[in-house]
Amino acid sequence: MSEPRSKAQHRRRRSRTALAVGVPLALTAAGTFTYGTDLGLLGSSGRQASAAAPAWAADTADGFASVNSLGQNGTYGGRGGKTVTVKTLADLEKYATAAEPYVIVVAGTITMNPVGKEIKVKSDKTIVGQGTAGHIVGGGFFLGQGVHNVIIRNLTIRDAYQGIWNDKDHDFDAIQMDGAHHVWIDHNDLRHMADGLIDVRKDSTNITVSWNKLSDNNKTFGIGWTENVKTDITIHHNWIRETEQRNPSTDNAAHAHLYNNFLEDAPGTAITSAYGNYSRGGTKMVLENSLFQGVKNPVIKDSGAAIVQRGNSFSGTSGRNESGGTAFDPKTYYPYSLDKAADLPSILKAGAGPRASIGTTAASTKAAAATTLTVAQDGSGQYRTVQAAVNAVPANNPARVVIAVKPGTYRELVKVPSNKPHVTIQGTGGSRKDTTIVYNNASGTPKPGGGTYGTGGSATVAVEADDFQARNLTISNDFDEKANQSLDGHQAVALRTAADKVFLDGVIVSGDQDTLLLDTASKDRLGRVYVSNSYVIGNVDFIFGRATAVVDKSVITLKKRWNGTSAGYVTAPSTAANRKGILIANSTVNGDVSAGSFYLGRPWHAGGDASLDPQTTVRNTSLSNAIKSTPWTDMSGFSWKDDRFAEYKNSGAGAGSASTDRPHLSDAQAADQEVADWLAGWTPSAS
Repeated sequence: MSEPRSKAQHRRRRSRTALAVGVPLALTAAGTFTYGTDLGLLGSSGRQASAAAPAWAADTADGFASVNSLGQNGTYGGRGGKTVTVKTLADLEKYATAAEPYVIVVAGTITMNPVGKEIKVKSDKTIVGQGTAGHIVGGGFFLGQGVHNVIIRNLTIRDAYQGIWNDKDHDFDAIQMDGAHHVWIDHNDLRHMADGLIDVRKDSTNITVSWNKLSDNNKTFGIGWTENVKTDITIHHNWIRETEQRNPSTDNAAHAHLYNNFLEDAPGTAITSAYGNYSRGGTKMVLENSLFQGVKNPVIKDSGAAIVQRGNSFSGTSGRNESGGTAFDPKTYYPYSLDKAADLPSILKAGAGPRASIGTTAASTKAAAATTLTVAQDGSGQYRTVQAAVNAVPANNPARVVIAVKPGTYRELVKVPSNKPHVTIQGTGGSRKDTTIVYNNASGTPKPGGGTYGTGGSATVAVEADDFQARNLTISNDFDEKANQSLDGHQAVALRTAADKVFLDGVIVSGDQDTLLLDTASKDRLGRVYVSNSYVIGNVDFIFGRATAVVDKSVITLKKRWNGTSAGYVTAPSTAANRKGILIANSTVNGDVSAGSFYLGRPWHAGGDASLDPQTTVRNTSLSNAIKSTPWTDMSGFSWKDDRFAEYKNSGAGAGSASTDRPHLSDAQAADQEVADWLAGWTPSAS
């Protein structure tokens, strides 16, 4: 990773702007859960969210709007604020310009007065149409310098046109940004405005524009108009038609990622395209899997700009179609998946623009209904093994696929490859113990054809696909260390994840050494994992890896070694510098082991990599007397004191007061080390 390594422990990173996710569930002394009926979401103001807050109010942006920067963790709008429904211009302006967060539901047609009025939206707002009824007529929205964390969704913004295009006396836009950041424009219908449909100006950055209809206009979408090269923007799954220019025009953007957009210039219409995607100034643009149909000069670039094209399709186009230079790899910033360019007309005609019902994700309408595949050993399902069901998931599937596994013990290896995102493996029994996936490979186990599996290769279940979920089942590695003392490697992984947005909900992950490997696809890739309401069982380094991982509201069970002795380490993070490591929060650590026999963690500098900065924080957690009074220790010549290890407000017999050998976070430091800081704008939800 190219970022410089910082050794400053528990540094104050930023003022707290993120959302505290969830409310701790009570844990009984026996380590079982008492489930509440309403976990609630607390906003940055600390106020309890309105009981009427709809499910979609928890949706968060993808693309560059999801990337942490400028003190903002992703884009979630007014989530956590009050939900209000507006039908008048006065009420819309009142709440949109308020200082506090709001989810504002537009429940009818609101006409701007005077024509061309642009409401000056403040930070922390979600403005969303109620079904397809939310219309803004004759004006739009303005997001000024420093305005951030704004979502505009499911609206029709239209008809400010006064009869003359490019009339500077009628410079009326649908959405204009001047120096704003972290803005998500999603599933809107923007059309027939006097000037631009969307203007992203004056170093506005961390913008995502997705699933919109942009039509019947002269200037569609302008980006830049500054000498600085700062803007980061993602533009995907938009249907752009009957527009003349700026489709979009991108000037001096540091990173412009355009994918799966459909640009259409139909013959015989009143407006004819002058050009399509334009990379200007110092822009670096990646243009992927988009469809250009009937467009003149579909892709053009200035001499100093860059365009990298991949997978685009051109039908009936003419004039310039250019590429060249080097750009960037979007997947180093955020995960995404591509649709085929040829499929875009059907996908976007069905899915772009306002919807009658907003789903619980930022995905298209095609993802609203999950496909379910059933697995049963007795032949009563579609498949007899879990892997057979995974194999049946189509490559690059755009929508959720639930693999429903009937009760039983499935002795098999399961791998979910990186090209099969949005998979859920879910046990259908009454208990998470009813459905078990188990195998017994270890690091030193011989592989067919020669060699051994290694630690990562020993996993019973390996997940390499983003947006994976598992719930209501047990994943286990039952490798017998005692019977295999002759093997060199006893690391035996039950579950390995190497992906982003992995949600493990209500599961048991069981093993001995190296039970739960929480990794990333590569050292420079973000990999967020959220483990909730679950049990993790093991003894040596049994929660480990370089992922940004949260174990929340769960029970961590310590078990004895193969020879009956009590000794071990709960975590072994191998975190890259300037990333979050492992957070254990609102949980219980216990087990039938000797007092003072387990460390909370040690720093794993994988491969001797000194650039790593391992991190474990354990907070608001009950620790049994099994935890040592000096709970951190060195590993392989690396001192834990050079890395990031700390506690905050733990309880139980294993908790202890702060000392040089037992660092505690201050209240101010702890405010930057909460669950939401780890999840970085992602809100895990069952699907």
